[in-house]
Amino acid sequence: MDKPGGTLLFVKKIHELPTPCLVVDLDRFESNLDRMARYTGECGVALRPHAKTHKCVNIARQQLAKGAIGICVATIAEAEVMLRGGIRGLLITGEMVGEPKVSRLIGVITQASETLVVVDDVRNAEQLQSAAHAAGIHIRVLIDLDIGQNRTGIQPGGPALRLAERIAEAKNLQLAGISAYAGHVAHVVGFDNRHTASRRALAQAIETRDLLAKSGHEVQILTGASTGTYNIDAEVRALTELQSGSYVFMDVEYRRIGARAGPVYEDFAPSLCVLATVIHRSGDKAIVDAGLKAFSTDRPFGPEPLELSGVQYEFAGDEHGRLVLERSSRDIQLGEKLRFIIPHCDPTVNLLIVFTAFGEI
Repeated sequence: MDKPGGTLLFVKKIHELPTPCLVVDLDRFESNLDRMARYTGECGVALRPHAKTHKCVNIARQQLAKGAIGICVATIAEAEVMLRGGIRGLLITGEMVGEPKVSRLIGVITQASETLVVVDDVRNAEQLQSAAHAAGIHIRVLIDLDIGQNRTGIQPGGPALRLAERIAEAKNLQLAGISAYAGHVAHVVGFDNRHTASRRALAQAIETRDLLAKSGHEVQILTGASTGTYNIDAEVRALTELQSGSYVFMDVEYRRIGARAGPVYEDFAPSLCVLATVIHRSGDKAIVDAGLKAFSTDRPFGPEPLELSGVQYEFAGDEHGRLVLERSSRDIQLGEKLRFIIPHCDPTVNLLIVFTAFGEI
């Protein structure tokens, strides 16, 4: 699994690995791929999973092999890496504004004309039109719609329609549809609450799609959804494809949001963990060699030990994590290696450059 800036090591025994490092349980990982592919197939909605989670060409290849129609990427660098690895059907979900992004985008589209890019501003559309005209190519664009996240995206309704009209006037741009990612509802706690929030957000996208269609614009694609809303949004027939990404690995944040069946989100298994070694043991305390540099710190909670209960992890420095063992389900030994479910998978993958995959421990 060649990752930008890193490598994949294949070893026979997990306990031989230097720590801290990322490890992928292949059985869980493949089960996650199969479950999402099966679900989207049964629902009749396409899957274009987001690679910002894994940044890995080989994982993207496996997703495509399972039936994905393409791959989402967040940045032009991710698009270039995926394209070099032979991955096609790319959707770049971040606006390509200014140089050198626009020039690099032209390079990607020259090689893969089906590539999609989002736009939410007339000025950006004009910039893309100018670059495409100079290069003698056409760019397929999606209107990036803000349906509540308050990040990028143009407002639904009239503003989106006016942008569509300007895109239609651009001879080298082709409007392919709408991208409506509702990241603000992905981690709403409680399935019913999340269902209500997601349906409310998507309603704005559907109304805008209908408005554009009535005005003569062709809207073939309506793309969005997250791992947290995959089984909510897929039921909305207007949505043509899902961008879910975290389902391949999972993390503590997703496990906390609750599922349709209960308070813990277990639709997909935590397949990605950080492996750490117990380097100190005394009293009700153990210290592991995985601290601030090994886990994302963008959430108010830390990692959770896998297959070990009654243990609280506390950050204890750049290279250290403290385990509070007052209610540990078993004794922890000096030198023992433990796996931790990561707080937030995307930035943790970005921190560590080496993947190690294993089947049996």
